Amino acid sequence: MSAESDAVAPEGRTVLEPGDIARALTRISHEILERNKGAGDLVLLGIPSRGVPLARRIAARIKDVEGVAVPVGALDVTMYRDDLRRHPARSPHPTDVPPGGVDGRTVVLVDDVLYSGRTVRSALDALNDLGRPDVVRLAVLVDRGHRELPIRADHVGKNLPSARTERVMVRLADVDDLEGVWISS
Repeated sequence: MSAESDAVAPEGRTVLEPGDIARALTRISHEILERNKGAGDLVLLGIPSRGVPLARRIAARIKDVEGVAVPVGALDVTMYRDDLRRHPARSPHPTDVPPGGVDGRTVVLVDDVLYSGRTVRSALDALNDLGRPDVVRLAVLVDRGHRELPIRADHVGKNLPSARTERVMVRLADVDDLEGVWISS
C-alpha cells in the first residue's frame, strides 16, 4: 500500500502485490501478441468493473512493444447473467465498443477473476449481440478454479487454487486506490 493512499487492505493473505500484477500483465500482453502474431485486428474488451482497467493496462503494454494502439472497450454482462432472479440488485455498466466494432476481429475478453465461468458465458452472449468476431480469447488476472461451465482462460496471470469457501479480492489503484490480490476464508 502506498503512503499517499488511505485505503485499507482487505483481510486475508496477500497473493499478488503491485509489482506481481505489473509483471503478470506484461506477460499476458506478450502472450496475446505472440498468439495473435502481432497487434493486427486485435480488440480488448474489459468486463466491468476491474476488467476494464486491466484491459487498458494490457493495451498500454502492447503499444509499448508494438507501437500500435489497440482498441479497448467495455462489455457489460449484467443483463445476460443467469442469476438475475437470485441477485436482481445489479447496476449495469455502459458497454463501449471501440470504433470498427468486433466483426472479423480477434477479441480478447479481459476480467479480473475467473471462477465458475458464468460471467464469461454471459460475456460471450453479450458479445454475440454486438457482432461476429473471428476469434474470442480470454485473459484473466487470477484463475481460481471451480468451473461450472466448460470455459478456460487463454491467458492467466496467476492460477490460484482455492476452496469454494474462500474469497479472492482484487483491488486496482485505478478503481480502489489500492493495488493487490488477497485471499481470505
